[in-house]
Amino acid sequence: MTAPTDKLPTSPCKGEVDHEAGGRGSRFSRTRAMTARARKLRGNMTDAELRLWHSLRRDQLKGLHFKKQHPVGPFTLDFYCPSLRLAVEVDGGQDAEQVKQADDRRTGWLAERGVVVVRYWNNDVLSNLDGVLSDLLAHAERLVQAATPTSTLPLSGGGSATSAPAPDEGGAT
Repeated sequence: MTAPTDKLPTSPCKGEVDHEAGGRGSRFSRTRAMTARARKLRGNMTDAELRLWHSLRRDQLKGLHFKKQHPVGPFTLDFYCPSLRLAVEVDGGQDAEQVKQADDRRTGWLAERGVVVVRYWNNDVLSNLDGVLSDLLAHAERLVQAATPTSTLPLSGGGSATSAPAPDEGGAT
């Protein structure tokens, strides 16, 4: 028996929609170069990134799963929580206007795609890790609350939210 020569399309249910499968491609599609860059960055993390990673890895922050040096579009995020679409960036002490503008462009691009970016300074992570984790947890809890739908179930007993009819409405006289 011979193997088919044509590549079968992948299942869009598995998130594998790419151009070959007839999809438009993932909005976070990656190239081999991006993946290689992310791998290189994972091996060369700053002291602040390493310190924060030790607190985020293995779902230590209230069970939230974070990925380190995660490629998203043209960018590589320091840390990313896919379930909340939350990016965490640890910034150095650069004061340059160019760096701020690049960060703003990146944040805008990610926001257009539904990713919330939270930034912390290296010195904050190194000197006040508990405060950074507390603030990060507060951001995560706000995102969880925003994502939790409100209940639209009927009231118990099948009634409506209005009160009983007034005595002069219907009934015997």
